[in-house]
Amino acid sequence: MRSCRRLLSELKLWTSGRSKWTRGLNEGLGGSGKAFLSTSSCPKVCIVGSGPAGFYTAQHLIKARQDVEVDIYERLPVPFGLVRFGVAPDHPEVKNVINTFTQTAKHSRCSFYGNVNVGKDVTVDELQGAYHAVVLSYGAEGNRRMGVPGEDLPGVYSAKDFVGWYNGLPSCRELKPDLSCETAIILGQGNVALDVARILLSPLDILKELREMVNLPGTRPEMVTADFEGVSEALKDVPRPRKRLTELLLKTALDAPGDKELERRRNAARVWGFRFYRSPTEILADPGRSRTAGIRLAVNRLEGSGDAARAVLTGEVEDVSCGLVISSIGYKSLPIDPAVPFDSHRAVMPNSVGRVHQAPGLYCSGWLKTGPTGVIATTMNNSFDTARSLLEDMDSGALDVSPAKPGSQAVSSLLEKRGVKPVTFSDWEKIDSLETRRGDACGKPREKLLSVEEMLKVARA
Repeated sequence: MRSCRRLLSELKLWTSGRSKWTRGLNEGLGGSGKAFLSTSSCPKVCIVGSGPAGFYTAQHLIKARQDVEVDIYERLPVPFGLVRFGVAPDHPEVKNVINTFTQTAKHSRCSFYGNVNVGKDVTVDELQGAYHAVVLSYGAEGNRRMGVPGEDLPGVYSAKDFVGWYNGLPSCRELKPDLSCETAIILGQGNVALDVARILLSPLDILKELREMVNLPGTRPEMVTADFEGVSEALKDVPRPRKRLTELLLKTALDAPGDKELERRRNAARVWGFRFYRSPTEILADPGRSRTAGIRLAVNRLEGSGDAARAVLTGEVEDVSCGLVISSIGYKSLPIDPAVPFDSHRAVMPNSVGRVHQAPGLYCSGWLKTGPTGVIATTMNNSFDTARSLLEDMDSGALDVSPAKPGSQAVSSLLEKRGVKPVTFSDWEKIDSLETRRGDACGKPREKLLSVEEMLKVARA
């Protein structure tokens, strides 16, 4: 039987430095790595989370105001969040933003403190006591559940965890998905879903180079022509990026391939395809109910048009055999501290342009602010907006920065009493150096350390 992996979805595609660091002071501050004058009244800002949202917020604050000091706290010993743990291996150019983030982290008015779990090692209230402002930028580490029977069967994974597994996220190292099955089903058609599909379909030796599904060697597309009826007419009002993507899909699904492409498809051993108007209703188990054997999908139809279009059930169902189901229907943020406002229904922090409601001095950026949407450039703009709100509040007096605040000096003292030793950016550079050397030895950009224990051992060597 030929190896076949398919993508199915209920979604409609066409809708919508360190110059301040001194060894003596470093030791005196419990290894915090930052020198402070107790009489300093410069504005001190704490950012929780070292992914794109955290670093872009820090970058804008440091550039816009010459007296602000920024400290970034991160739960893991390593920085960069989803740039390190979420970007697909065949998109290495996306990781180039790490160079910009590194410049920010090495700025004389910025410090990084990894291995600090805010909400557990130190509370948000304690951070607010030490800083003039606190920006929460810790992202979305939860999973949206499908809410269907069987979703906890072996063989069913969230895309977040699956991506974390192949990207070396310590919390996902034990996932060990069984990839020996003939058919995989991915629920969702967003960027993450397509990343997962390419990873499943691609030979290891081309993962660093290939981007487009339609050009994957050894594969051929398999579409349902009827799913694309009326799409061409709807394209005139679609934004350009989505229009170009949809036109590529239309060409792949409807145009007759040329002789060379036809020959390529005939020789393909693997098949991929999009399925529209489908919603999961149940994950089907094998007879012994020991693992996933298939999925039951409700068939939908569209009612209405434009923004008013809605998918409604037809009453029909389809059963598809598969050994792997990956749910890529969205990440969600989780509350970090019971004292901090959080909208559990929307899984975001209630805010106005990054100002957290009913919490003076508290701000948010990134997916915690908006929900998990957009790409890194979207997060950049989102984070710059939050930084501008914070700066406006400083300038207007809405945020009082006149009293001196101890910043990381106070936090370092708390962490030392609680037995927590932060990882500085220079410590991270030890990890980075080892990983790149290991990668060089096997022809890869890097070979990641997969456990927090390994990371800490290298950082403290």
